Amino acid sequence: MIALDPVESSQIHAVGFDPATGVLAIQFKNKSGPGNVYHYANFSQSQYNDFVAAESIGKYFGQNIKGNPDHPHQKIEQAADEGEPEAA
Repeated sequence: MIALDPVESSQIHAVGFDPATGVLAIQFKNKSGPGNVYHYANFSQSQYNDFVAAESIGKYFGQNIKGNPDHPHQKIEQAADEGEPEAA
């Protein structure tokens, strides 16, 4: 699992990066706090540095990462309210 560091953003809760695999991890916010975690492939250290240094992380995400075919993504964790799994 990639360690996540909290960031200042209205839509993103935390981010992390694994330079060995080139995977960017983003945990989004939801109404009750931290939300789902997604992994985005094919990132370099310099791209990650640019992302976390951006004036607006959310804007950078929207312009450079979201929907970008160079960075396919997959959901890693489903957020659960209060840390409890959803009832079946």
